[in-house]
Amino acid sequence: MANRDSAENQLIDYKNNLTTSPGFITTASGNPVGIKDAIQTVGPRGPALLQDVHFLDEMAHFDRERIPERVVHAKGAGAFGYFEVTHDITKYCAAKIFEKVKKRTPLAVRFSTVGGESGSADTARDPRGFAIKFYTDDGIWDLVGNNTPIFFIRDPILFPSFIHTQKRNPQTHLKDPDMFWDFLSLRPESTHQVCFLFGDRGTPDGYRHMNGYGSHTFKMINATGEPVYAKFHFKTDQGIRNLDSKQAHELSATDPDYSIRDLYNAIKNGNYPSWTMYIQLMTFDQAKKYKYNPFDLTKVWSQKDYPLLPVGKMVLDRNPSNYFAEVEQIAFSPAHMVPGIEPSPDKMLQGRLFSYSDTHRHRLGANYLQIPVNCPYRVGVKNFQRDGPMTVNDNQGGTPNYFPNSFSGPDECPRAKSLQSCCPIKGDVYRFSSGDSEDNYSQVTDFWVYVLDDAERKRLVANIVDHLSNASQFIQERAVKNFTMVHADFGRMLTEGLNLAKTAKI
Repeated sequence: MANRDSAENQLIDYKNNLTTSPGFITTASGNPVGIKDAIQTVGPRGPALLQDVHFLDEMAHFDRERIPERVVHAKGAGAFGYFEVTHDITKYCAAKIFEKVKKRTPLAVRFSTVGGESGSADTARDPRGFAIKFYTDDGIWDLVGNNTPIFFIRDPILFPSFIHTQKRNPQTHLKDPDMFWDFLSLRPESTHQVCFLFGDRGTPDGYRHMNGYGSHTFKMINATGEPVYAKFHFKTDQGIRNLDSKQAHELSATDPDYSIRDLYNAIKNGNYPSWTMYIQLMTFDQAKKYKYNPFDLTKVWSQKDYPLLPVGKMVLDRNPSNYFAEVEQIAFSPAHMVPGIEPSPDKMLQGRLFSYSDTHRHRLGANYLQIPVNCPYRVGVKNFQRDGPMTVNDNQGGTPNYFPNSFSGPDECPRAKSLQSCCPIKGDVYRFSSGDSEDNYSQVTDFWVYVLDDAERKRLVANIVDHLSNASQFIQERAVKNFTMVHADFGRMLTEGLNLAKTAKI
């Protein structure tokens, strides 16, 4: 018992901390159950009866207690806490969450792996989701990002295809290295994120020791209506710590829930993890002149050109009271934005504005925002949406369900109207393919030359070789060609490694 951690002792802690009687078993309708360990039968060995409503209540719920798994980010951990403003940024943003130093806003966070199913290992080589739900005075603000500031693709129409290649072969139902590398090698813009994935950051040591990024470019609007482009960064105050491939592999066998356990125990033991929020800012004129497309999700903004500005602190100090209610049912969407924060022309962000809310309506129902963990509980929801499955509040009573109306329905908010930015747009309507029209390699070259040291380069190469060696020869050659475009040494080291791997298999 002395070696058990807080997660293992959860049931013991619950029992010891109980201050009231646990009460009696009931059905879902509250009817008391007298005998729980037997169904109704005709005699002790006889057939069951359809009138056994207690059994039917139990089984009908059991048959439905698994909601559809998230297509991506299926496995994750959640926690709750607050965001506190430490630096004044009101000259850039009029969102109420930033209105004064020391202001605190409650929040929820979900960390996750991306490609694996709900039962997969926490330590798999994979990007990590980093999603934050702020319960602000102006309703929900969801900042839905990853532990990397970039992504594999820049056009959302490719997202379903990309995710399919990271999942299972539709015939064999097995992970397929040909699918995985075929897509990535055919889309050179993925090279930057692939280097993050197969580098040290691809297997972070739990969720507490990794950074988070909003990744996309957003717009901030100040009180006078002036807009500026912004990126959000969350730097871990615990310090970055990663697992090497051997450690990650061993943990996948011995403790596949390693990251969930680590986060739960840290918070339970009062070791509250925290992150410092920073922003990068770029004016509209700077965006027009920047050497890269500032809305390209496969690229970063140089911190030399656009330095990090501190904003505040995020602290996680409460574990979920029930995983299903508060983590499995939590639903994030980039479309949940507050006055003072708007989307940019980032194509991937534009695609996510629709897809996230749409998948929640499929997975959780049309009224998913009425679920307590998703509800903007600090404000009253007043709109013209009504009805639908699982309407669990008062359905807005007798308030008119149309606009405009003459019967005291809610009206437009002057403050929200004043914070709408006006952005002139011109251009031809067309499907502009960006596959080879953008610079796909120069930032990756900088990453290889200036960010990584020799040991990190060797680990990156070894990790790629370990996975790529299982793909078909022609796909290996195409992938190596892409990495050679990053740096000749990169391609050479991969070729040597793949040749050695081939020899070892003979």
